Amino acid sequence: MSRRVAAYAVCVDGGRVLLARYVSPYGDGSWWTLPGGGVELGEDPFDTVTREVAEETGYESVVERLLGVDSRVVPAAERRIPGDDDHQNIGIFYAVRITAGTTRPEPNGETAESVWTPIADVPTLDRAALVDIGVALAQTLPPTGHVPPVEVGPLIRY
Repeated sequence: MSRRVAAYAVCVDGGRVLLARYVSPYGDGSWWTLPGGGVELGEDPFDTVTREVAEETGYESVVERLLGVDSRVVPAAERRIPGDDDHQNIGIFYAVRITAGTTRPEPNGETAESVWTPIADVPTLDRAALVDIGVALAQTLPPTGHVPPVEVGPLIRY
């Protein structure tokens, strides 16, 4: 089984959440996600999340609190790029506040744009499941840092 550890920013302001439009380098589409990405070898996830926000959105930010951790296994047959093995995604979610900057596309990257989106509109978007997880963590602040799994469906992807 392969594994990926990533850190995600949940930036909520006035009933809106900051979303990033991911464009797949594999040619299989575009969908909304949270700013964030893979933790580099030896990197603290706390540092990963602010680095990724800056890279993907152009914003400077600060971490306000840890929201929680999500772990999900993507079966080999359901991976975007099918592999021989199942794949485990471990996502670390932080409440992040934007402190400066303006949005811009990620230079030479996979984020085409970042948009402040009304939370009420999120269910209508083609999105990664981690968007729903991050929003649920921010809205409920569960003491365990864990929310129920999000079912993948027509508008929700791994």
